[in-house]
Amino acid sequence: MRDVFSLDGPVVESHAAMCANFDWRVPETFNFATDVVDRWARERDGPALIWANSAGEERIFSYSELAKLSNRMANVLRARGVEKGDRVIVMLPRLPEWFVVVIAAMRIGAVPIPCVEMLTARDIAYRVDNAEAKAAICRPEHTEKFALIAEKVPVKIAIGQAPGWLDWHKEMAVAADTAEAAVVDAEDPAIMYYTSGSTGHPKAVIHSSRAIYSWRVSAIYWLDLRPGEIIWCTADTGWAKAGTSIIFGPLSCGACSFFYDGPFDARLRPQLLRKHGVTVYCAPGTELSRVVHEVKRGDLPALRRVVTAGEAMNPAVAERWEEATGIRIDEAYGQTEVLMVALNYPGEPVSYGSMGLPSPGTEMDVIDAAGRRLPPGQEGDLAVKLPNPQLMLGYWKDAEKTAACFVESAEGRWYLTSDRAEKDADGYFWYRGRSDDVINSAGYRIGPLEVENALAEHAAIQVCAVIGSPDDERGEIVKAFVVLRDGIAPSPALTRELQDHVKSVTAPYKYPRAIEYRTELPTTITGKVSRRALRDADRAAASGKPIS
Repeated sequence: MRDVFSLDGPVVESHAAMCANFDWRVPETFNFATDVVDRWARERDGPALIWANSAGEERIFSYSELAKLSNRMANVLRARGVEKGDRVIVMLPRLPEWFVVVIAAMRIGAVPIPCVEMLTARDIAYRVDNAEAKAAICRPEHTEKFALIAEKVPVKIAIGQAPGWLDWHKEMAVAADTAEAAVVDAEDPAIMYYTSGSTGHPKAVIHSSRAIYSWRVSAIYWLDLRPGEIIWCTADTGWAKAGTSIIFGPLSCGACSFFYDGPFDARLRPQLLRKHGVTVYCAPGTELSRVVHEVKRGDLPALRRVVTAGEAMNPAVAERWEEATGIRIDEAYGQTEVLMVALNYPGEPVSYGSMGLPSPGTEMDVIDAAGRRLPPGQEGDLAVKLPNPQLMLGYWKDAEKTAACFVESAEGRWYLTSDRAEKDADGYFWYRGRSDDVINSAGYRIGPLEVENALAEHAAIQVCAVIGSPDDERGEIVKAFVVLRDGIAPSPALTRELQDHVKSVTAPYKYPRAIEYRTELPTTITGKVSRRALRDADRAAASGKPIS
Protein backbone atom coordinates (compact mmCIF):
# COMPACT_ATOMS: atom_id res chain seq x y z
CA MET A 1 0.00 0.00 0.00
CA ARG A 2 1.23 3.52 -0.72
CA ASP A 3 2.72 5.62 2.05
CA VAL A 4 0.00 8.23 2.52
CA PHE A 5 2.43 10.53 4.33
CA SER A 6 4.30 11.08 1.06
CA LEU A 7 1.36 10.85 -1.34
CA ASP A 8 1.51 14.18 -3.18
CA GLY A 9 1.04 13.18 -6.80
CA PRO A 10 -1.90 11.47 -8.50
CA VAL A 11 -2.20 7.70 -8.78
CA VAL A 12 -1.42 7.03 -12.44
CA GLU A 13 -0.93 3.26 -12.54
CA SER A 14 -3.31 1.09 -14.51
CA HIS A 15 -5.75 -1.08 -12.58
CA ALA A 16 -3.77 -4.18 -13.50
CA ALA A 17 -0.53 -2.62 -12.24
CA MET A 18 -2.16 -1.44 -8.99
CA CYS A 19 -3.44 -4.90 -8.21
CA ALA A 20 -0.28 -6.72 -9.30
CA ASN A 21 1.99 -4.62 -7.07
CA PHE A 22 -0.36 -4.22 -4.15
CA ASP A 23 0.53 -5.22 -0.59
CA TRP A 24 -1.85 -4.49 2.32
CA ARG A 25 1.01 -4.15 4.84
CA VAL A 26 -1.41 -4.24 7.76
CA PRO A 27 0.53 -3.42 10.95
CA GLU A 28 0.34 -5.63 14.04
CA THR A 29 -1.05 -2.71 16.03
CA PHE A 30 -2.98 0.32 14.80
CA ASN A 31 -4.56 3.16 16.75
CA PHE A 32 -6.24 5.66 14.42
CA ALA A 33 -5.85 8.51 16.92
CA THR A 34 -2.10 8.15 17.35
CA ASP A 35 -1.03 6.56 14.06
CA VAL A 36 -3.03 8.95 11.86
CA VAL A 37 -4.26 12.10 13.63
CA ASP A 38 -1.28 12.58 15.96
CA ARG A 39 1.23 11.69 13.28
CA TRP A 40 -0.14 14.21 10.78
CA ALA A 41 -0.25 16.81 13.56
CA ARG A 42 3.39 16.12 14.37
CA GLU A 43 4.85 15.71 10.88
CA ARG A 44 2.71 17.77 8.53
CA ASP A 45 0.06 19.75 10.36
CA GLY A 46 -2.70 21.46 8.42
CA PRO A 47 -6.50 21.72 8.14
CA ALA A 48 -8.30 18.47 8.96
CA LEU A 49 -11.89 19.71 9.29
CA ILE A 50 -13.84 22.66 7.95
CA TRP A 51 -17.21 22.92 9.65
CA ALA A 52 -20.13 25.14 8.69
CA ASN A 53 -23.83 25.20 9.42
CA SER A 54 -26.98 26.72 7.97
CA ALA A 55 -26.81 29.62 10.47
CA GLY A 56 -23.60 30.82 8.85
CA GLU A 57 -21.21 29.66 11.57
CA GLU A 58 -17.85 28.32 10.43
CA ARG A 59 -14.80 26.79 12.15
CA ILE A 60 -11.57 25.24 10.90
CA PHE A 61 -9.75 22.55 12.91
CA SER A 62 -6.16 21.51 12.27
CA TYR A 63 -4.85 18.01 12.89
CA SER A 64 -3.13 19.31 16.03
CA GLU A 65 -6.39 20.80 17.32
CA LEU A 66 -8.25 17.52 16.73
CA ALA A 67 -5.41 15.73 18.52
CA LYS A 68 -5.67 18.04 21.54
CA LEU A 69 -9.47 17.95 21.74
CA SER A 70 -9.63 14.17 21.34
CA ASN A 71 -7.01 13.83 24.09
CA ARG A 72 -9.26 15.87 26.38
CA MET A 73 -12.33 13.80 25.57
CA ALA A 74 -10.30 10.60 25.99
CA ASN A 75 -9.45 11.77 29.51
CA VAL A 76 -13.12 12.58 30.18
CA LEU A 77 -14.23 9.11 29.10
CA ARG A 78 -11.44 7.31 30.94
CA ALA A 79 -12.03 9.29 34.15
CA ARG A 80 -15.66 8.19 34.08
CA GLY A 81 -14.71 4.52 33.74
CA VAL A 82 -14.77 3.93 29.98
CA GLU A 83 -12.06 1.41 29.10
CA LYS A 84 -10.62 -0.40 26.13
CA GLY A 85 -13.30 -2.53 24.45
CA ASP A 86 -16.26 -0.64 25.94
CA ARG A 87 -18.96 0.39 23.48
CA VAL A 88 -19.88 4.07 23.17
CA ILE A 89 -23.10 5.30 21.49
CA VAL A 90 -22.28 8.42 19.43
CA MET A 91 -25.58 9.93 18.30
CA LEU A 92 -24.51 13.25 16.85
CA PRO A 93 -25.20 15.07 13.58
CA ARG A 94 -22.55 16.80 11.46
CA LEU A 95 -20.81 18.58 14.31
CA PRO A 96 -17.10 18.88 15.14
CA GLU A 97 -17.85 17.01 18.38
CA TRP A 98 -18.59 13.91 16.29
CA PHE A 99 -15.01 13.92 14.97
CA VAL A 100 -13.63 14.54 18.45
CA VAL A 101 -15.49 11.77 20.23
CA VAL A 102 -14.90 9.12 17.55
CA ILE A 103 -11.16 9.84 17.64
CA ALA A 104 -11.17 10.03 21.45
CA ALA A 105 -12.90 6.68 21.85
CA MET A 106 -10.39 5.05 19.52
CA ARG A 107 -7.54 6.72 21.39
CA ILE A 108 -8.38 4.71 24.53
CA GLY A 109 -9.38 1.59 22.58
CA ALA A 110 -13.11 2.02 23.16
CA VAL A 111 -15.54 1.14 20.36
CA PRO A 112 -17.68 4.01 18.99
CA ILE A 113 -21.14 3.19 17.64
CA PRO A 114 -22.13 6.05 15.29
CA CYS A 115 -25.91 6.50 15.12
CA VAL A 116 -28.20 8.84 13.20
CA GLU A 117 -30.32 11.26 15.22
CA MET A 118 -33.49 9.99 13.54
CA LEU A 119 -33.48 6.94 15.81
CA THR A 120 -36.46 6.61 18.11
CA ALA A 121 -36.37 5.72 21.81
CA ARG A 122 -37.14 2.12 20.84
CA ASP A 123 -34.27 2.02 18.34
CA ILE A 124 -31.89 3.37 20.95
CA ALA A 125 -33.05 0.98 23.64
CA TYR A 126 -32.30 -1.97 21.40
CA ARG A 127 -28.82 -0.70 20.59
CA VAL A 128 -27.98 0.05 24.21
CA ASP A 129 -29.13 -3.40 25.35
CA ASN A 130 -27.59 -5.28 22.45
CA ALA A 131 -24.23 -3.48 22.59
CA GLU A 132 -24.17 -3.26 26.41
CA ALA A 133 -23.12 0.34 25.87
CA LYS A 134 -20.97 1.89 28.58
CA ALA A 135 -21.44 5.48 27.41
CA ALA A 136 -23.62 7.68 25.22
CA ILE A 137 -23.04 11.12 23.71
CA CYS A 138 -25.80 13.19 22.09
CA ARG A 139 -27.29 16.67 21.90
CA PRO A 140 -29.47 17.83 24.85
CA GLU A 141 -32.67 17.74 22.79
CA HIS A 142 -32.24 13.99 22.23
CA THR A 143 -31.48 12.91 25.80
CA GLU A 144 -35.17 12.11 26.42
CA LYS A 145 -34.89 9.26 23.93
CA PHE A 146 -32.61 7.55 26.48
CA ALA A 147 -35.04 8.05 29.40
CA LEU A 148 -36.27 4.44 29.58
CA ILE A 149 -32.77 2.94 29.57
CA ALA A 150 -30.79 5.78 31.19
CA GLU A 151 -29.84 3.66 34.19
CA LYS A 152 -28.25 1.09 31.88
CA VAL A 153 -25.75 3.64 30.53
CA PRO A 154 -23.23 4.61 33.25
CA VAL A 155 -21.69 7.52 31.31
CA LYS A 156 -23.98 10.04 29.60
CA ILE A 157 -22.61 13.20 28.00
CA ALA A 158 -24.69 15.92 26.34
CA ILE A 159 -23.33 18.66 24.08
CA GLY A 160 -24.72 21.20 26.52
CA GLN A 161 -26.91 21.04 29.62
CA ALA A 162 -29.43 18.23 30.22
CA PRO A 163 -30.76 16.87 33.54
CA GLY A 164 -28.79 13.81 34.66
CA TRP A 165 -26.21 14.17 31.88
CA LEU A 166 -22.65 15.46 32.01
CA ASP A 167 -22.09 18.76 30.17
CA TRP A 168 -19.58 18.28 27.34
CA HIS A 169 -18.28 21.86 27.59
CA LYS A 170 -17.71 21.75 31.35
CA GLU A 171 -16.01 18.37 31.18
CA MET A 172 -13.74 19.40 28.31
CA ALA A 173 -12.78 22.68 30.01
CA VAL A 174 -11.05 20.91 32.90
CA ALA A 175 -9.61 17.89 31.04
CA ALA A 176 -5.89 17.56 30.31
CA ASP A 177 -4.54 18.07 26.79
CA THR A 178 -2.60 14.81 26.75
CA ALA A 179 -3.85 11.28 27.31
CA GLU A 180 -2.28 7.86 27.41
CA ALA A 181 -3.25 5.94 24.29
CA ALA A 182 -4.24 2.29 24.25
CA VAL A 183 -2.27 -0.31 22.37
CA VAL A 184 -4.77 -1.61 19.81
CA ASP A 185 -4.00 -4.89 18.07
CA ALA A 186 -4.99 -5.35 14.45
CA GLU A 187 -7.77 -7.78 15.43
CA ASP A 188 -9.11 -5.71 18.33
CA PRO A 189 -12.66 -4.32 17.88
CA ALA A 190 -12.50 -0.68 16.74
CA ILE A 191 -15.97 0.45 15.57
CA MET A 192 -19.52 -0.88 15.35
CA TYR A 193 -22.33 -0.03 12.93
CA TYR A 194 -25.95 -1.19 13.00
CA THR A 195 -27.30 -2.16 9.59
CA SER A 196 -30.73 -3.44 8.64
CA GLY A 197 -31.22 -7.07 7.66
CA SER A 198 -34.08 -8.89 6.00
CA THR A 199 -35.32 -10.37 9.29
CA GLY A 200 -35.39 -9.28 12.91
CA HIS A 201 -33.56 -6.37 14.50
CA PRO A 202 -30.71 -4.49 12.80
CA LYS A 203 -27.44 -6.39 12.81
CA ALA A 204 -24.44 -4.97 14.65
CA VAL A 205 -21.39 -5.09 12.38
CA ILE A 206 -18.18 -5.06 14.40
CA HIS A 207 -14.97 -3.99 12.64
CA SER A 208 -11.39 -4.36 13.81
CA SER A 209 -8.57 -1.81 13.73
CA ARG A 210 -7.13 -3.54 10.65
CA ALA A 211 -10.28 -2.50 8.79
CA ILE A 212 -9.91 1.12 9.89
CA TYR A 213 -6.35 0.99 8.55
CA SER A 214 -7.40 -0.74 5.31
CA TRP A 215 -10.20 1.67 4.42
CA ARG A 216 -7.56 4.18 3.28
CA VAL A 217 -7.30 2.14 0.08
CA SER A 218 -10.52 3.57 -1.35
CA ALA A 219 -9.45 7.08 -0.27
CA ILE A 220 -6.22 6.72 -2.23
CA TYR A 221 -7.41 4.88 -5.33
CA TRP A 222 -11.07 5.95 -5.64
CA LEU A 223 -11.42 9.30 -3.88
CA ASP A 224 -7.91 10.04 -5.21
CA LEU A 225 -7.16 12.19 -2.17
CA ARG A 226 -3.83 13.82 -1.38
CA PRO A 227 -2.58 15.89 1.58
CA GLY A 228 -4.19 19.32 1.78
CA GLU A 229 -7.15 18.54 -0.48
CA ILE A 230 -10.73 19.16 0.63
CA ILE A 231 -13.44 16.52 0.36
CA TRP A 232 -17.14 16.94 0.98
CA CYS A 233 -18.90 13.64 1.59
CA THR A 234 -22.55 14.29 2.43
CA ALA A 235 -23.28 10.92 4.09
CA ASP A 236 -24.97 10.95 7.47
CA THR A 237 -22.73 10.34 10.48
CA GLY A 238 -24.43 7.05 11.39
CA TRP A 239 -23.46 5.23 8.20
CA ALA A 240 -20.26 3.38 7.45
CA LYS A 241 -19.83 5.59 4.37
CA ALA A 242 -19.04 8.44 6.76
CA GLY A 243 -16.19 6.34 8.08
CA THR A 244 -14.57 5.71 4.72
CA SER A 245 -15.17 9.12 3.13
CA ILE A 246 -15.52 11.65 5.96
CA ILE A 247 -13.12 10.67 8.71
CA PHE A 248 -10.95 7.54 8.35
CA GLY A 249 -10.18 7.69 4.63
CA PRO A 250 -9.61 11.44 4.23
CA LEU A 251 -7.65 11.90 7.47
CA SER A 252 -5.50 8.88 6.66
CA CYS A 253 -4.50 10.72 3.47
CA GLY A 254 -3.81 14.03 5.22
CA ALA A 255 -6.80 15.62 3.51
CA CYS A 256 -9.42 17.95 4.99
CA SER A 257 -13.12 17.11 5.35
CA PHE A 258 -15.80 19.73 4.82
CA PHE A 259 -18.65 19.05 7.25
CA TYR A 260 -21.94 20.89 6.69
CA ASP A 261 -24.70 20.83 9.30
CA GLY A 262 -27.82 21.96 7.51
CA PRO A 263 -30.77 20.76 5.43
CA PHE A 264 -30.31 19.65 1.86
CA ASP A 265 -30.71 22.48 -0.65
CA ALA A 266 -29.77 21.67 -4.25
CA ARG A 267 -29.16 25.34 -5.07
CA LEU A 268 -26.90 25.80 -2.05
CA ARG A 269 -24.66 22.79 -2.76
CA PRO A 270 -22.67 24.43 -5.62
CA GLN A 271 -22.29 27.63 -3.59
CA LEU A 272 -20.74 25.70 -0.71
CA LEU A 273 -18.54 23.66 -3.03
CA ARG A 274 -17.22 26.86 -4.58
CA LYS A 275 -16.86 28.87 -1.35
CA HIS A 276 -14.84 26.22 0.47
CA GLY A 277 -12.72 25.13 -2.48
CA VAL A 278 -13.90 21.52 -2.39
CA THR A 279 -11.78 19.36 -4.70
CA VAL A 280 -13.58 16.01 -4.24
CA TYR A 281 -17.37 15.75 -3.92
CA CYS A 282 -18.89 12.47 -2.74
CA ALA A 283 -22.67 12.19 -2.73
CA PRO A 284 -25.41 9.61 -3.32
CA GLY A 285 -27.00 9.41 -6.74
CA THR A 286 -30.27 10.83 -5.41
CA GLU A 287 -28.49 14.01 -4.38
CA LEU A 288 -26.52 14.33 -7.60
CA SER A 289 -29.72 13.96 -9.63
CA ARG A 290 -30.98 17.17 -8.01
CA VAL A 291 -27.75 19.15 -7.90
CA VAL A 292 -27.01 18.49 -11.61
CA HIS A 293 -29.63 21.10 -12.54
CA GLU A 294 -27.75 23.75 -10.52
CA VAL A 295 -24.23 23.36 -11.97
CA LYS A 296 -22.53 24.41 -15.18
CA ARG A 297 -19.07 24.20 -16.74
CA GLY A 298 -16.50 26.46 -15.06
CA ASP A 299 -18.77 27.12 -12.08
CA LEU A 300 -16.66 25.02 -9.67
CA PRO A 301 -13.01 25.79 -10.44
CA ALA A 302 -11.50 23.77 -7.55
CA LEU A 303 -13.61 20.66 -8.08
CA ARG A 304 -11.78 17.93 -9.98
CA ARG A 305 -13.50 14.73 -8.90
CA VAL A 306 -17.08 13.58 -8.22
CA VAL A 307 -17.84 10.13 -6.82
CA THR A 308 -20.89 8.27 -5.61
CA ALA A 309 -21.77 5.14 -3.65
CA GLY A 310 -24.51 3.63 -1.53
CA GLU A 311 -27.05 3.24 -4.34
CA ALA A 312 -26.92 2.52 -8.06
CA MET A 313 -26.13 5.64 -10.08
CA ASN A 314 -28.54 6.53 -12.86
CA PRO A 315 -26.40 6.59 -16.05
CA ALA A 316 -28.53 9.38 -17.54
CA VAL A 317 -27.81 11.61 -14.53
CA ALA A 318 -24.09 10.81 -14.71
CA GLU A 319 -24.04 11.74 -18.40
CA ARG A 320 -25.88 15.02 -17.72
CA TRP A 321 -23.40 15.85 -14.95
CA GLU A 322 -20.39 15.24 -17.19
CA GLU A 323 -21.95 17.27 -19.98
CA ALA A 324 -22.73 20.16 -17.62
CA THR A 325 -19.43 20.28 -15.71
CA GLY A 326 -16.85 18.37 -17.73
CA ILE A 327 -16.29 16.12 -14.70
CA ARG A 328 -17.37 12.51 -14.79
CA ILE A 329 -18.91 10.62 -11.86
CA ASP A 330 -17.06 7.53 -10.63
CA GLU A 331 -19.20 5.05 -8.75
CA ALA A 332 -18.01 2.53 -6.17
CA TYR A 333 -19.60 -0.45 -4.49
CA GLY A 334 -19.33 -1.48 -0.88
CA GLN A 335 -21.37 -2.37 2.15
CA THR A 336 -21.18 -1.97 5.90
CA GLU A 337 -19.67 -5.43 6.35
CA VAL A 338 -16.74 -5.01 3.95
CA LEU A 339 -16.81 -1.40 2.72
CA MET A 340 -15.50 -0.40 -0.72
CA VAL A 341 -14.49 -3.43 -2.77
CA ALA A 342 -15.33 -2.30 -6.34
CA LEU A 343 -14.20 1.06 -7.70
CA ASN A 344 -14.38 3.10 -10.88
CA TYR A 345 -10.84 4.48 -11.03
CA PRO A 346 -9.82 7.96 -12.21
CA GLY A 347 -7.27 6.50 -14.59
CA GLU A 348 -9.54 3.90 -16.18
CA PRO A 349 -12.45 4.18 -18.65
CA VAL A 350 -15.70 4.81 -16.79
CA SER A 351 -18.69 2.56 -17.37
CA TYR A 352 -21.76 4.46 -16.16
CA GLY A 353 -24.05 2.16 -14.21
CA SER A 354 -21.23 -0.23 -13.33
CA MET A 355 -20.14 -1.00 -9.78
CA GLY A 356 -16.55 -0.87 -11.03
CA LEU A 357 -13.44 -3.04 -10.95
CA PRO A 358 -12.11 -4.80 -7.83
CA SER A 359 -10.21 -2.52 -5.45
CA PRO A 360 -6.49 -3.17 -5.01
CA GLY A 361 -5.94 -6.10 -2.68
CA THR A 362 -9.48 -7.38 -3.17
CA GLU A 363 -10.40 -10.49 -5.10
CA MET A 364 -14.10 -10.68 -5.89
CA ASP A 365 -16.23 -12.56 -8.37
CA VAL A 366 -19.70 -13.76 -9.27
CA ILE A 367 -20.24 -17.30 -7.98
CA ASP A 368 -22.90 -19.99 -7.88
CA ALA A 369 -24.36 -21.62 -4.76
CA ALA A 370 -21.40 -24.00 -4.54
CA GLY A 371 -18.83 -21.22 -4.63
CA ARG A 372 -17.80 -21.79 -8.24
CA ARG A 373 -16.90 -18.77 -10.38
CA LEU A 374 -19.42 -17.98 -13.11
CA PRO A 375 -18.44 -16.85 -16.61
CA PRO A 376 -18.91 -13.23 -17.78
CA GLY A 377 -22.52 -12.33 -18.53
CA GLN A 378 -24.02 -14.82 -16.08
CA GLU A 379 -25.83 -13.56 -12.98
CA GLY A 380 -24.93 -14.99 -9.59
CA ASP A 381 -23.94 -14.14 -6.02
CA LEU A 382 -21.39 -11.35 -5.61
CA ALA A 383 -18.66 -12.59 -3.28
CA VAL A 384 -15.32 -11.46 -1.88
CA LYS A 385 -12.46 -13.94 -1.56
CA LEU A 386 -10.86 -14.28 1.85
CA PRO A 387 -8.69 -13.22 3.51
CA ASN A 388 -9.45 -9.51 3.14
CA PRO A 389 -8.57 -7.06 5.95
CA GLN A 390 -11.54 -4.81 5.17
CA LEU A 391 -13.99 -7.52 6.22
CA MET A 392 -15.84 -7.27 9.52
CA LEU A 393 -14.97 -9.38 12.53
CA GLY A 394 -18.59 -10.52 12.41
CA TYR A 395 -22.07 -9.68 13.65
CA TRP A 396 -22.01 -8.80 17.32
CA LYS A 397 -23.45 -11.59 19.48
CA ASP A 398 -24.69 -13.51 16.44
CA ALA A 399 -22.39 -16.33 15.42
CA GLU A 400 -25.15 -17.99 13.38
CA LYS A 401 -25.72 -14.98 11.10
CA THR A 402 -21.99 -14.48 10.81
CA ALA A 403 -21.42 -18.08 9.72
CA ALA A 404 -24.22 -17.80 7.15
CA CYS A 405 -22.22 -15.11 5.30
CA PHE A 406 -19.55 -17.53 4.13
CA VAL A 407 -19.29 -20.39 1.68
CA GLU A 408 -16.42 -22.84 1.25
CA SER A 409 -15.32 -23.93 -2.21
CA ALA A 410 -12.45 -25.77 -3.84
CA GLU A 411 -10.76 -22.38 -4.28
CA GLY A 412 -11.14 -21.35 -0.66
CA ARG A 413 -13.54 -19.29 1.44
CA TRP A 414 -15.87 -16.61 0.07
CA TYR A 415 -17.77 -13.86 1.87
CA LEU A 416 -21.29 -13.54 0.42
CA THR A 417 -22.47 -9.94 0.05
CA SER A 418 -26.16 -10.89 -0.39
CA ASP A 419 -26.10 -8.90 -3.64
CA ARG A 420 -26.63 -10.36 -7.10
CA ALA A 421 -24.39 -9.24 -9.94
CA GLU A 422 -22.77 -10.20 -13.19
CA LYS A 423 -19.32 -9.46 -14.60
CA ASP A 424 -18.65 -8.33 -18.14
CA ALA A 425 -15.77 -9.36 -20.42
CA ASP A 426 -13.69 -6.37 -19.28
CA GLY A 427 -13.96 -7.31 -15.61
CA TYR A 428 -16.51 -4.64 -14.60
CA PHE A 429 -19.25 -5.69 -12.19
CA TRP A 430 -22.93 -4.83 -12.69
CA TYR A 431 -25.50 -4.82 -9.89
CA ARG A 432 -28.56 -7.00 -10.43
CA GLY A 433 -30.40 -6.73 -7.10
CA ARG A 434 -30.48 -8.19 -3.62
CA SER A 435 -30.61 -11.90 -2.85
CA ASP A 436 -32.55 -11.06 0.33
CA ASP A 437 -35.37 -8.61 1.07
CA VAL A 438 -33.34 -5.63 2.30
CA ILE A 439 -34.53 -2.36 0.73
CA ASN A 440 -31.95 0.16 -0.53
CA SER A 441 -33.64 3.55 -0.75
CA ALA A 442 -31.48 6.58 -1.54
CA GLY A 443 -28.55 4.83 0.14
CA TYR A 444 -30.51 3.85 3.27
CA ARG A 445 -30.68 0.14 4.03
CA ILE A 446 -34.12 -0.72 5.44
CA GLY A 447 -35.22 -4.07 6.79
CA PRO A 448 -38.81 -4.90 5.73
CA LEU A 449 -39.61 -6.60 9.03
CA GLU A 450 -38.87 -3.40 10.95
CA VAL A 451 -41.50 -1.55 8.93
CA GLU A 452 -43.96 -4.47 9.06
CA ASN A 453 -43.67 -4.64 12.84
CA ALA A 454 -44.30 -0.90 13.12
CA LEU A 455 -47.36 -1.08 10.86
CA ALA A 456 -48.73 -4.11 12.68
CA GLU A 457 -49.03 -2.07 15.88
CA HIS A 458 -51.72 0.11 14.26
CA ALA A 459 -55.26 -0.93 15.11
CA ALA A 460 -56.40 -0.80 11.47
CA ILE A 461 -53.94 -3.45 10.26
CA GLN A 462 -54.90 -7.09 9.92
CA VAL A 463 -51.80 -8.22 8.00
CA CYS A 464 -49.13 -6.44 5.99
CA ALA A 465 -45.96 -6.98 3.99
CA VAL A 466 -43.24 -4.56 2.89
CA ILE A 467 -40.99 -4.59 -0.19
CA GLY A 468 -38.68 -2.28 -2.10
CA SER A 469 -40.52 -0.83 -5.08
CA PRO A 470 -38.58 0.57 -8.09
CA ASP A 471 -38.25 4.35 -8.12
CA ASP A 472 -36.44 6.53 -10.65
CA GLU A 473 -35.16 8.99 -8.05
CA ARG A 474 -34.43 6.84 -4.99
CA GLY A 475 -33.67 3.51 -6.64
CA GLU A 476 -36.27 1.91 -4.41
CA ILE A 477 -38.94 3.18 -2.05
CA VAL A 478 -40.55 1.38 0.84
CA LYS A 479 -43.92 0.05 -0.28
CA ALA A 480 -46.42 -1.61 2.03
CA PHE A 481 -49.18 -4.02 1.06
CA VAL A 482 -51.93 -3.88 3.66
CA VAL A 483 -55.01 -5.91 4.50
CA LEU A 484 -57.28 -3.92 6.81
CA ARG A 485 -59.42 -5.22 9.63
CA ASP A 486 -63.12 -5.76 9.01
CA GLY A 487 -65.12 -2.57 8.91
CA ILE A 488 -62.18 -0.30 8.04
CA ALA A 489 -62.02 1.20 4.57
CA PRO A 490 -58.95 2.49 2.70
CA SER A 491 -58.64 6.26 2.31
CA PRO A 492 -55.96 8.90 1.70
CA ALA A 493 -56.41 10.00 5.31
CA LEU A 494 -55.74 6.46 6.56
CA THR A 495 -52.64 6.23 4.37
CA ARG A 496 -51.25 9.40 5.92
CA GLU A 497 -52.15 8.12 9.38
CA LEU A 498 -50.30 4.84 8.79
CA GLN A 499 -47.26 6.68 7.44
CA ASP A 500 -47.19 9.00 10.45
CA HIS A 501 -47.58 6.02 12.76
CA VAL A 502 -44.49 4.33 11.31
CA LYS A 503 -42.52 7.57 11.62
CA SER A 504 -43.41 7.71 15.31
CA VAL A 505 -42.49 4.09 16.02
CA THR A 506 -39.21 3.74 14.15
CA ALA A 507 -36.67 5.96 12.35
CA PRO A 508 -38.69 8.22 10.00
CA TYR A 509 -36.69 7.35 6.88
CA LYS A 510 -38.20 3.86 7.03
CA TYR A 511 -41.82 4.93 6.51
CA PRO A 512 -43.71 3.49 3.51
CA ARG A 513 -43.90 6.10 0.76
CA ALA A 514 -46.47 3.94 -1.02
CA ILE A 515 -49.28 1.85 0.50
CA GLU A 516 -51.39 -0.53 -1.54
CA TYR A 517 -54.53 -1.98 0.02
CA ARG A 518 -55.41 -5.61 -0.68
CA THR A 519 -58.14 -7.99 0.42
CA GLU A 520 -55.53 -10.73 0.81
CA LEU A 521 -51.79 -11.28 0.39
CA PRO A 522 -50.01 -14.13 -1.44
CA THR A 523 -48.53 -16.82 0.78
CA THR A 524 -45.88 -19.50 0.50
CA ILE A 525 -46.60 -23.22 0.75
CA THR A 526 -46.00 -22.96 4.50
CA GLY A 527 -48.55 -20.17 4.86
CA LYS A 528 -46.16 -17.24 5.27
CA VAL A 529 -46.73 -14.02 3.36
CA SER A 530 -44.57 -14.09 0.21
CA ARG A 531 -42.65 -10.85 -0.20
CA ARG A 532 -41.07 -12.32 -3.33
CA ALA A 533 -44.46 -12.75 -5.04
CA LEU A 534 -45.40 -9.18 -4.15
CA ARG A 535 -42.04 -7.86 -5.34
CA ASP A 536 -42.21 -9.75 -8.64
CA ALA A 537 -45.73 -8.51 -9.32
CA ASP A 538 -44.82 -4.95 -8.38
CA ARG A 539 -41.78 -4.89 -10.66
CA ALA A 540 -43.69 -6.46 -13.50
CA ALA A 541 -46.33 -3.75 -13.15
CA ALA A 542 -43.66 -1.04 -13.09
CA SER A 543 -42.02 -2.37 -16.26
CA GLY A 544 -45.31 -3.06 -18.01
CA LYS A 545 -44.29 -6.68 -18.55
CA PRO A 546 -46.24 -9.74 -17.45
CA ILE A 547 -44.79 -11.99 -14.74
CA SER A 548 -42.85 -14.79 -16.39
